[in-house]
Amino acid sequence: MRLTILINGSDPAVNHEFALVWIDLDQKRWSRESHEGINLPSWGGVRAGGDETVLCAPQTDAPLCIMRGLSLNERQEVHASHGDASWPDGSACNEAAWQWRLQAVDRKSVRAADSLFAC
Repeated sequence: MRLTILINGSDPAVNHEFALVWIDLDQKRWSRESHEGINLPSWGGVRAGGDETVLCAPQTDAPLCIMRGLSLNERQEVHASHGDASWPDGSACNEAAWQWRLQAVDRKSVRAADSLFAC
């Protein structure tokens, strides 16, 4: 299953910085599909637990973005469509309030064309 998530400021009409990421729940990885003004690498790992999902840096477990309210479980159920996001390392701009929004859920098994998610 793959989720498409938009991360941006609380007022996109004023703050034009954003990141669009895919989260592959089967491989526990994410990839940055588009971005402007947010310093995210092109991919990384995903940690999910409790009421938050964490985008981690590639090849480490260092948190880059924490999405609160995005609760994922082994049955791949998604219980929210939006929530707050934070940048523990200060990589994003000084925008005080960041949010994530679920854009799409692809429940089919996805075979990626790029080597990042290809087996």
